[in-house]
Amino acid sequence: MLLLLGTMPERRPFVRLPTDVYPVNYGLSLKPDLIDFTFEGKLEALVEVTQATNQIVMNCADIDIITASFVPQGGEEINATGFNYQNEDEKVTLSFPSALQKGFGTLKIDFVGELNDKMKGFYRSKYTSPTGEIRYAAVTQFEATDARRAFPCWDEPAIKATFDITLIVPKDRVALSNMNVIDRKPHPDDENLVEVKFATTPIMSTYLVAFVIGEYDYVESQSSDGVMVRVYTPVGKAEQGKFALEVATKTLPFYNDYFSVPYPLPKIDLIAIADFAAGAMENWGLVTYRETALLIDPKNSCSSSRQWVALVVGHELAHQWFGNLVTMEWWTHLWLNEGFASWIEYLCVDHCFPEYDIWTQFVSADYTRALDLDALDSSHPIEVNVGHPSEVDEIFDAISYSKGASVIRMLHNYIGDEDFRKGMNAYLLKFQHKNASTEDLWDCLEQASGKPIAAVMGSWTKQMGFPIIAVDQEQVSDDRILKISQKKFCASGPHNEENCPSWMVPISICTSEDPKCTKLKVLLDRQETTITLNSVGPDQWIKINPGTVGFYRIQYSSSMLESLLPGIRDLSLQPVDRLGLQNDLFSLSRAGMISTVEVLKLMEAFLNEPNYTVWSDLSCNLGVLSSLLSHTDFHEEIQEFIRDLFTPIGLKLGWDSKPGEGHLDALLRSLVLGKLGKAGHKPTLEEARRRFKDHVDGKQVLPADLRSPVYLTVLKHGDSATLDTMLKLHKQADMQEEKNRIERVLGAISAPDLIQKVLNFALSEDVRPQDTVSVIGGVAGSSKQGRKAAWKFVKDNWEELYNRYQGGFLISRLIKVKKGPEIYSERSFLWDLIKLYSFFLLGNEW
Repeated sequence: MLLLLGTMPERRPFVRLPTDVYPVNYGLSLKPDLIDFTFEGKLEALVEVTQATNQIVMNCADIDIITASFVPQGGEEINATGFNYQNEDEKVTLSFPSALQKGFGTLKIDFVGELNDKMKGFYRSKYTSPTGEIRYAAVTQFEATDARRAFPCWDEPAIKATFDITLIVPKDRVALSNMNVIDRKPHPDDENLVEVKFATTPIMSTYLVAFVIGEYDYVESQSSDGVMVRVYTPVGKAEQGKFALEVATKTLPFYNDYFSVPYPLPKIDLIAIADFAAGAMENWGLVTYRETALLIDPKNSCSSSRQWVALVVGHELAHQWFGNLVTMEWWTHLWLNEGFASWIEYLCVDHCFPEYDIWTQFVSADYTRALDLDALDSSHPIEVNVGHPSEVDEIFDAISYSKGASVIRMLHNYIGDEDFRKGMNAYLLKFQHKNASTEDLWDCLEQASGKPIAAVMGSWTKQMGFPIIAVDQEQVSDDRILKISQKKFCASGPHNEENCPSWMVPISICTSEDPKCTKLKVLLDRQETTITLNSVGPDQWIKINPGTVGFYRIQYSSSMLESLLPGIRDLSLQPVDRLGLQNDLFSLSRAGMISTVEVLKLMEAFLNEPNYTVWSDLSCNLGVLSSLLSHTDFHEEIQEFIRDLFTPIGLKLGWDSKPGEGHLDALLRSLVLGKLGKAGHKPTLEEARRRFKDHVDGKQVLPADLRSPVYLTVLKHGDSATLDTMLKLHKQADMQEEKNRIERVLGAISAPDLIQKVLNFALSEDVRPQDTVSVIGGVAGSSKQGRKAAWKFVKDNWEELYNRYQGGFLISRLIKVKKGPEIYSERSFLWDLIKLYSFFLLGNEW
């Protein structure tokens, strides 16, 4: 969930729900109509009246209440005399003729609603049956504040209750909810319907409730600790659920062990939803996913897709504890939910698939991405005070997720794994089935570690930005004296304001004697300090932040930087540190603090580089540089530089996989061939065209890992016939992964009329609504002409785009300002879409 714009609209006044009536249990029955796209609902909620009142205020949106009454325990039923809807605040006030007295009672509400097409609340999802027929499923997406679109409720995370859910559905459909089915019987009034009753849930927040009604196959297994795991797929595609099933059954025991708290439900279902705005949603016991985040075809899925599925499954299952068992008290603390899950998903994948070298990939995919965004003036603190529900979507962004994950990784390193796990266990046990704030976690970690966690972390979560650490050295006999200082890093250039913020910065230092071992750790709690490293000879180099764990950039003195270059060439520096060094320098050049020539010289030291993630980060930065230079006379020179840099590794890898190669080799080959092809490397272009023709003619199907680079290359240097062929492949594709792969590269086409054709295609019926944004991003990220065309297209089609996505996650990925794109500068829009396009080309999802 990526926020493309940091500008915050004006805050609206907001008051949370009154506490005089509180739910204890929701008895909920829903009957969706999959033809007319409506649903009928009956709510019987056991509530406690804590203070006498003649009205009940609840959340309610896009629902019509037919009748409402209250039955006090042991008393007479009292009918509500009025329903006052406050539509802007998504509330309803039920008025009663006399005061409801303190004590327990049952609130009964009959209501109707719409199965909307906005991918939020209780909505309809379109799919094609194996016979080619268009059908619809009824599915849910309630986070952050859309349970209120499915039933009247107290839709705040701290107002927890238990749920007894019954679904009345066509007898030939699968019906799922958070818990296991305990009864299924024919509907008394319609022989074509069945009533499916589910077990009572644990006490939980409304945003985690879920139900799905549709046609699905499944594969199942049991985790080693006895939890039934099922992966639900479109009909006929059960085979594509096996990889996610394998990951899930490994992941549950891993988290059980890591948290020392057992998974509290008897089952967990993972299900692929056709139309889905987010990447996935952690509903307790029923996790919903985009098809591309769950399904893997052994023959047609590429390596990056497998990795993505593993990460998303790891992320959502972590939430079953961190978020579901213990829930944030209010949306202000959302970052903790998402930042923690975004960190521990990597820990989990590293456990399941150590060959992925996933922590190095974290630095490129999350850490450096967060640094780039957080250096902008439009950033925001990790922890943002949230009031009105309309503000919640603004913080589902890379600051909450990627910066959140990065500072938790830094915290884990600062504390040490043993004390971190001890503190996590104490936190989960203390607050299980309750709500907690960020400070509650800091308290538990502080008690476990004896370190000043709240003071250190407050400096990272409550203020935006991060420091640049300037380092200089002096040799005194056999010791090295380091002078270290901090200043806020700004993408727009050095921060020279008087009131410069500062951070409590955990600093680690290693030397060339043992690049993998930290020689010294200090906490920089002031603007500058001097450190003495004993027994470090003049021939040794010094590296700050080994492992690239601390969330800051480093500016070495020229002599220190010069001494580190051999460590890049001879690979004695760890891959993650080679990556970090290059990324810091690139950012310094973008901020105007050093010359770009210095960075290009450094990049030449990577000619012998074998690591996929290092090349991936180099590629991303060169892509940004190429886009910036597309407006100058140097564009062809940078293409030549890219060809020269990537040719040796391209020749070494070749086009076809070799015996003994693994996951990372496949990712690297795809990356390098795509980079060479886009830059116009003639041998790569000719081979890509040959293989593409064989693929289209059915002579030799392209391996999944080669499809993105081949498609990108032939389109970049193609014509209208190439585009038509690609659109035909898109139409024929049976798998959503293949459709998405094509959608992301269509924008590479060069001719202005064909660029316009791709943009029009983005809004056509052939592209699922959630994927429109990536097609537009592909156009904007490919060329100067594409950027201009994409900007005009968004302005011209703003009304349709806004109506399509209003109030959901997707509109924030395109443009965040709800008044329209005219407020958002063309430069900001294009820059965001360039970054988005680079993100996609590395095989990432939302």
